[in-house]
Amino acid sequence: MTNSESPFAPARSPQRGTLFLVIGPSGAGKKTLIDGASAAHVGNEHYIFPRRYVTDPINAADKDHIPLSSDLFSQMLERGDMVLEWRTHNVRYGVPKAVAQHLERGRNVVVSVSRTVVDEARRRFSPVKILYISVDDETLARRLQQRDRESAAEIKRRVGLAREYLITGDDVVLIDNGSDLETSVDSFVAAIAVVATD
Repeated sequence: MTNSESPFAPARSPQRGTLFLVIGPSGAGKKTLIDGASAAHVGNEHYIFPRRYVTDPINAADKDHIPLSSDLFSQMLERGDMVLEWRTHNVRYGVPKAVAQHLERGRNVVVSVSRTVVDEARRRFSPVKILYISVDDETLARRLQQRDRESAAEIKRRVGLAREYLITGDDVVLIDNGSDLETSVDSFVAAIAVVATD
């Protein structure tokens, strides 16, 4: 029996998990696709869909977020309780440090983030795959109108900004969320399954 076959040899470390960063303009349907993928992986310990920290009181009742005051958010960030953080429209978001532990244990993590943290995540958490969710201008405008959060002028501005929402690289997977929901969720789940086995 060789050393590698010895029952006393140290256990092999699990293959590192993949960090899937879900990005796309507001209204593209990121949350809907993540919810669909999470439902498809219920009971599968190899896929983690972490809740993010957020300082927006409007989202306090959203089960996908852990609401924090601005002061507590700052304290936790300083303690190292978050591995990624960003600010959008005066709202602060953070990804819990448990994500790093899941990746080290071979679990794949799927989380929605701002494109502003993509490069940092690429440097720190390889392997990383970017799931870029896109929709056409008309669909995006309609979804934003249905949310009833912005004025017509604000919606027009958001649609214009979406055209500039570009992330490129060999690690980017483009997912068109302009078709029916079932098809889009199937595409999202397939992208995770295919990329995770590379």
